[in-house]
Amino acid sequence: MSNKVAVVTGASQGIGAALVPAYRKLGYSVVAVSRSIDSSDDPEVLAIRADLAQPGEGARVVRAALARFGRVDTLVNNAGIFVAKPFTEYTDEDFAAVTGTNLVGFFDITRSAVAAMQESGGHVVNVSTALVDHALSAVPSALASLTKGGLNAVTRSLAVEYATRNIRFNAVALGIIRTPMHAPETHEALAGLHPVGRIGDISDVVDAITFLEQAGFVTGEILHVDGGQSAGH
Repeated sequence: MSNKVAVVTGASQGIGAALVPAYRKLGYSVVAVSRSIDSSDDPEVLAIRADLAQPGEGARVVRAALARFGRVDTLVNNAGIFVAKPFTEYTDEDFAAVTGTNLVGFFDITRSAVAAMQESGGHVVNVSTALVDHALSAVPSALASLTKGGLNAVTRSLAVEYATRNIRFNAVALGIIRTPMHAPETHEALAGLHPVGRIGDISDVVDAITFLEQAGFVTGEILHVDGGQSAGH
């Protein structure tokens, strides 16, 4: 019961999957959450299948974390959906899917996790996008900006609300990262969207999140991990 405990959503692939060993390396037990995830051979990793867009699922995950490990110290809200379309081509189903995962998924599990952090403090990291601050004509993505912009705003709001209670809230605003979301044949074109001339690697994001985890004086920060995209082009 002495290890700190991190809950990582969207943990079956990409950034989330890489965060599990990163937090283990920091000495944390990890609750790895995804709609489809296999159990782990590591007794300090609890894998939970959950669709966080469904109300009550986030609370169930936190209850399971407390039952297994007795505490929750960190929540990384990594699960997300990105649908890039011209605005008028978005369907009601697109809207429901994106807001379900990006907003309902954030709200339910974060509310329960913060309640579990009240006595010992903790840290919440939200995964956002640089498109909130720097829209690109080549990537029409209003639903991403609508939902992730909300996460940026609530990160600052909660950071202030809980500043005196030793619970920190930060976000990483990402450029395009080399994950299964982007087909390899698109990487060269996508690299041109970043001033540094390349897309990001998963390790870039993991490094940023583990920095925030250990930066006890940092809260309310939207850390851009975007190859300079938000600075200009």
